[in-house]
Amino acid sequence: MLNLMSEPRTGRSELSGDCARCFGLCCVALPFAASTAFAVDKPAGRPCRNLREDHRCGIHARLRQEGFSGCTVYDCFGAGQKVSQITFGGEDWRALPPERARRMFDVFPVVRQLHELLWYLTEALTLPAARPVHADLRRLLETTERLTRGTPQELGELDVGAHRQGVDALLLKASELARAGVRGRRKDRRGADLMGARLKGADLRGVSLRGAYLIAADLTGADLRGADLIGADLRDTDLTDADLTGAFFLTQPQLNAARGNAGTTLPGTLARPAHWTAGA
Repeated sequence: MLNLMSEPRTGRSELSGDCARCFGLCCVALPFAASTAFAVDKPAGRPCRNLREDHRCGIHARLRQEGFSGCTVYDCFGAGQKVSQITFGGEDWRALPPERARRMFDVFPVVRQLHELLWYLTEALTLPAARPVHADLRRLLETTERLTRGTPQELGELDVGAHRQGVDALLLKASELARAGVRGRRKDRRGADLMGARLKGADLRGVSLRGAYLIAADLTGADLRGADLIGADLRDTDLTDADLTGAFFLTQPQLNAARGNAGTTLPGTLARPAHWTAGA
């Protein structure tokens, strides 16, 4: 019986977007191009045409029908409220001088990357088998949190890539420790091209799928218990009736990009996407 996680898994509430405490930063700061995910082009720093004066989306309930499915996939991991309320002290970008507003937009994706790392580090600390590296994980967690509270100038000058490399190396150690005892463990599939792969009912217990391309893959009924899914591309992946119990480094945006149903078993900290089918 797989028991890779400590329960309950807590401490994640601040690592999820809270639009009520944000000034719609993802709808302004980020660019998107007309595609199947976005109905129109929008450059970075320009408000989306659907953003209202109160910083809410005017078509939030109809995003997929209106051609903005990309918005339903995105999550800022809590960076929006951190930048809005802490980094810029509650200042609304609409009332800021253009230069300071641009700085806010530049800082937002930096903090978003740091918050995503906080999500992974927090999860790694719930893995009992990774206890040998828990002390190092806590140190990096504290360092990363401290970085998120830097000034706009400090955040603008931060080399996020270099910091991410150090975090990734430690997360890999945690993953190897957590998966080492999984019975029937398969080979490493890091970065594998599995686009459109037919993996219905596949036994993927304890497999590393870090950065794997699973776009439109069929994972119906697959056993993904204890799998490492950090960075795996799950766009349009069919997770119908798949078992993701104990799968780790899985995020809400990844699930939002996939397809599933009521029979898909999820880790306790993640929500079943509203667009998934109801049938078991």
